[in-house]
Amino acid sequence: MVQESRIAATADVDPLATIGDGTTIWHLAQVREYARVGSGCTLGRGAYIGPGVILGSNCKVQNYALLYEPAVLEDGVFIGPAVVFTNDEYPRAINPDGTLKSADDWHAVGVQVGTGASVGARAVCIAPIRIGRWALVAAGAVVTKDVPDYAIVAGVPARQVGWVGPAGIPLVRDGDLYRCPTTGAAFREVDGRLSPVSEN
Repeated sequence: MVQESRIAATADVDPLATIGDGTTIWHLAQVREYARVGSGCTLGRGAYIGPGVILGSNCKVQNYALLYEPAVLEDGVFIGPAVVFTNDEYPRAINPDGTLKSADDWHAVGVQVGTGASVGARAVCIAPIRIGRWALVAAGAVVTKDVPDYAIVAGVPARQVGWVGPAGIPLVRDGDLYRCPTTGAAFREVDGRLSPVSEN
């Protein structure tokens, strides 16, 4: 059964944006031209989705998060309140001759977020970076480099402090494996990368 999207009267959704079935867009959110928001998403109050930004299905973007183009979120991504994704490596309002910069005077770079990853409240992600699948960025972190799949990063600048599974609970060491205390799922670390382990 297809669910209709719900868009608050005070939201500003450009007619050239694409909104998936069952998506809810709350008050004062702005979705710019050519943005694509998948099905089952929730955009909180005051959220900003820049031109051409892509969100997969079942993403949650909380209040006042700012996702500047060309950000790409895969399915099931959580973005906490007041998160910022930057897009300019060398920001300036004017050129050296004093003229106002236009879109032709700089090259936008983006933040990519893998399936199931979460970015905590007020984190700042400095493009260009990729946040891996199921990774967890702690609230208030400043992310300046790529985050591996399943990694937990925290601090300013963000550094890895552990591993996390799809349930969102930090993994615990169990011999030569890491294990989710909630689901029992097992993972193995090899050369700084974590992968699920089949125990059948």
